[in-house]
Amino acid sequence: MNRATIIQTINDFLVEEFEVDASTISPTANMKETLDLDSLDYVDLVVIIESNFGVKLEGKDFQNIHTFDDLYEIVDQKFHTIA
Repeated sequence: MNRATIIQTINDFLVEEFEVDASTISPTANMKETLDLDSLDYVDLVVIIESNFGVKLEGKDFQNIHTFDDLYEIVDQKFHTIA
């Protein structure tokens, strides 16, 4: 799976599962401000990512995720580590 596919997949489930306006998702946008998710939503986000990509995300991974591009990067790295 290439990075463009990873980005599209993540964006699609953000729109579908979290009812995010697709126009607000950009690589440099702040995830916390854009998504306005609570802690349970973040747990849901982790579960969705792990099940869609077959990766394991840890709490320390999310400490370094501020923008959507940060999220894309960590998923891309972890996906290609297991592939």
